[in-house]
Amino acid sequence: MNVQRIKDLITGGFEPFIIRMSDGKSYNVPHPEFVAVGEGVVVVIESNDRVNTLDPRHITAIEKKFSAEGGA
Repeated sequence: MNVQRIKDLITGGFEPFIIRMSDGKSYNVPHPEFVAVGEGVVVVIESNDRVNTLDPRHITAIEKKFSAEGGA
């Protein structure tokens, strides 16, 4: 996965999204302060302050989250 895509999601009119991994795990990113992106690493902080260090090579998908009020 190109980390630039995640950087663009964080800075370009942020909308919550989910990162899906090759092992089946997924990580919610509800706010840009919950994710940090380096050249070869993505860090996601969960609401319980658990820190997840992700290898971008294992990110299989990024899905935008939709609100219950107006999303699909």
